[in-house]
Amino acid sequence: MSFILTAEAMRAAEQRAIDGGTAVETLMDRAGTAAAEAIWRFAGPLPTLVLCGPGNNGGDGYVIARELAGRGVAVRIAALAEPRSGAAKGARERWRGSVEPLTGAQGAPLLVDALFGTGLTRPLDERTSTALSRLVSEAAVRVAIDLPSGVATDDGGILSPVPGYDLTVTFAARKPSHLLQPAARHMGRIAVADIGIEATSDLRLIERPRLRLPGADDHKYTRGYVALLAGEMPGAIALAASAAVRAGAGYVRLVAPRPVGETPSAVVQSSGLDTLADERVDVVAVGPGLGRGKEGKALLGRAIDSGHALVIDGDGLTLLADGEPFPRWAATPILTPHAGEFARLFGALSGSKVEQAREAARRSGAVIVFKGPDTVVAAPDGRAAIASPATPWLASAGTGDVLAGIITAMRAQGQGAFEAACAGVWLHGRAGELAGIGLIADDLITHLPVALSECL
Repeated sequence: MSFILTAEAMRAAEQRAIDGGTAVETLMDRAGTAAAEAIWRFAGPLPTLVLCGPGNNGGDGYVIARELAGRGVAVRIAALAEPRSGAAKGARERWRGSVEPLTGAQGAPLLVDALFGTGLTRPLDERTSTALSRLVSEAAVRVAIDLPSGVATDDGGILSPVPGYDLTVTFAARKPSHLLQPAARHMGRIAVADIGIEATSDLRLIERPRLRLPGADDHKYTRGYVALLAGEMPGAIALAASAAVRAGAGYVRLVAPRPVGETPSAVVQSSGLDTLADERVDVVAVGPGLGRGKEGKALLGRAIDSGHALVIDGDGLTLLADGEPFPRWAATPILTPHAGEFARLFGALSGSKVEQAREAARRSGAVIVFKGPDTVVAAPDGRAAIASPATPWLASAGTGDVLAGIITAMRAQGQGAFEAACAGVWLHGRAGELAGIGLIADDLITHLPVALSECL
C-alpha cells in the first residue's frame, strides 16, 4: 500500500524516526544518496548544476552534489543562501567544491532543484523565481527534489511560477501535490526513495487492485447481479451496462421503458421495475442519461427505496442536489460527481480537493468519487485516496458513464463501497492508457479485459 503524506504527516514521520534514534544527518545522507542514484539512473553523467536552499532540502542538495561528483560527474552548486539547520551546515561542510550565488549562475545540461521541498507556504521572491525559471529553461534535463520549488505541499496549489520538470524525486512517500492539479502536471516522472522512515496515513494512492478469479462454484448470481435504470437518454446507461458486463459482473439487467441502443447480447433488457424487488440484485446503478424531470426523479426515488446498494451518477446527482437533505441509505452508496455536480451537491467547500471530498462523504454518508484529472475517492470514515494522473483523452462524453458501470460491477462482486470505487477508478484509468490517443468511451470497454487481466 502506497501512502500519501501531507507536510505535517511527513514531519511527524521524520520525528518518530529521530526519536527512535536515527539522526537527522543520517536521514539527510540517505535522502541525498537515494536521490543521486535516481538522478544517475535517469540522466547519466551529464554536467550538473545543483540549486541549494537554506533548509534541509538544500542540505539534500549538497549530499546529491557530493554523491554525483564521486561518480565522476562535473557538478557545480549555486546556493540561495547559507545553510541554516545543523544538518544542512554539516552537508555543506562535506562538499569540497565551490558554491556560487544563485543569481547570476550559469546553467548546465542537468539542473537539480533542491531549493525548497515539503512545507513551502509562501511564494518565492521575484528574484529567486526568475533565476530558477531561467536556469531550468537552460537545462536539457530538469530534476526537482521532493517537490518543485514554488509548489504547495498539500493542496496542489502553485505559489509561484513553476517550470516543468522531467523527474521529481521524493522521500518515504508521495505528497498530495504530486497528484493534485495544477501542481501535478509539473512533476514529470515521480520516484519515491526509501530513507528508512515508517509512514502510515489514511490517505493513499489508488493502485492496481487485486481481483479474484471466478471459482469453480461461481455462477452468474454469485459474480454479481447488477440492475441499471434507463431514463430520457438511454445511450448513457447503455454505456454503463456494457462496461459493467465487461468488468466482470455475472448478470447485468438494463431496465428501460423503451428499447435501448446497442449493448452486448449478454446485457438483458427489460421494461419492468419489478427487478428492483428481486433480492438477488446486488447493486442498482442510476443517473446516466436519467433526465431531470418527474420521470427521472421518480426512478431515482424507486432506486433509493429499493434497499439495494447504489451507484449514482450524472443526472441522479443533480436530482439529489434538488432534494437535500440526503436520504437515509440502506447501504453506503457511491456518488460519482464531476466538479460541476459536486458544487451543486455540496456548494463551495474549503480546503484541498481531498478535504472537500472527505467533507462531502461525511455530509452525505456516501463514498464520493470526485472525478477529474486528479480523481479523489473519499469515505465517510475519513479514508481517502488519490488516483495517478489519467490520460487527458478521458475528457470526452460518455467516459464517466463507463466509470459508473465499472464501479457498479466491482461493488456487485462483493467489494466494499470504498474499495469498489478505488478499483473502478484504477481500471478506468488503465483502460484509458491502453486505448491511447483519440480514445472514445466505447474504446474503454474494449480494453477492459486487458486491464482486468493485470489485476488477477
